[in-house]
Amino acid sequence: MSVTGNIKVFSGNAHRGLAEEICHYLTCDLGSASTNRFSDGEFNFQIEENARGADVFIIQPTCPPTDQNLIELLVMLDAFRRASAERVTAVIPYFGYARSDKKDRPRVPITSKLIANLIDTAGAQRVLTVDLHASQIQGFFDIPVDHLFAAPIIVDYFQNNPIENLIVVAPDTGGAERARAYAKRLNTGLALCDKRREKANVAEVMNIVGDVEGKNCLIIDDMCDTAGTICKVAEALHKSGANKIYACFTHGVLSGRAIENLSASHLKKIIVTNTIPLCEKAEQLRAEGRIEVLSVAKLLASAIKSIHDETSVSSLFI
Repeated sequence: MSVTGNIKVFSGNAHRGLAEEICHYLTCDLGSASTNRFSDGEFNFQIEENARGADVFIIQPTCPPTDQNLIELLVMLDAFRRASAERVTAVIPYFGYARSDKKDRPRVPITSKLIANLIDTAGAQRVLTVDLHASQIQGFFDIPVDHLFAAPIIVDYFQNNPIENLIVVAPDTGGAERARAYAKRLNTGLALCDKRREKANVAEVMNIVGDVEGKNCLIIDDMCDTAGTICKVAEALHKSGANKIYACFTHGVLSGRAIENLSASHLKKIIVTNTIPLCEKAEQLRAEGRIEVLSVAKLLASAIKSIHDETSVSSLFI
């Protein structure tokens, strides 16, 4: 997957390990830049090599600490714009603030639209991201957005590590389409949780729609924050007679008491991708074999190569 021409890949402080893995697949070096901070916490960024006329890709998920990583991305975009880069692509494996995508209550912001405006204004000419919480966020940008999916990586994992008597479970009605796509590709049945959320980060499972008794269940979601939803779904499945229960999500935010919740849950194993670096507590669960991490580096590297070579990226949108 070697790339040629004037291409440069840079990284902020959010997930340097993923950036290095992407460069490994592209057989190129990670760009040299200073990503330090002043003593008061301000981001002090400087590009340490010539970027004039280059096709620049900045790897920076806006994961926790979200505001800090977002500001880093904006500052880096501005630096490369002022350094006369030919094109600057913001590679955002995890797009923060994606849950605030509509005005569903009085006097609330549509923050994901605001973030899209900031990224555009800062100098991004293209965005590459993975599994947006809401697909319509692509329309919040006035620049091209390549929206990749982790599904091929996850499906491939379960095809190589099959689970007998499997049924895919959507944790809520909003995730039904995603779960249906996984069920179709894994040739399994589909169940659904009817969930009512009274307030942010608090979920209550009301009912399981579908026959899960005696079956091994795979809960599919795009992200896991406090793990409240997934743990309550697992509890409901257990009460409904499910056998072994697995969970799979693209973005492992795992904030608050997420690790404690997952540790005490009925979940046998959790599959997550590395769009976000695992927190220290999650690494302990990984050491115990309860969390397994799949890499999106090759997927992102393929997309970066296609964008740089001006070839179709549509084959990756599956």
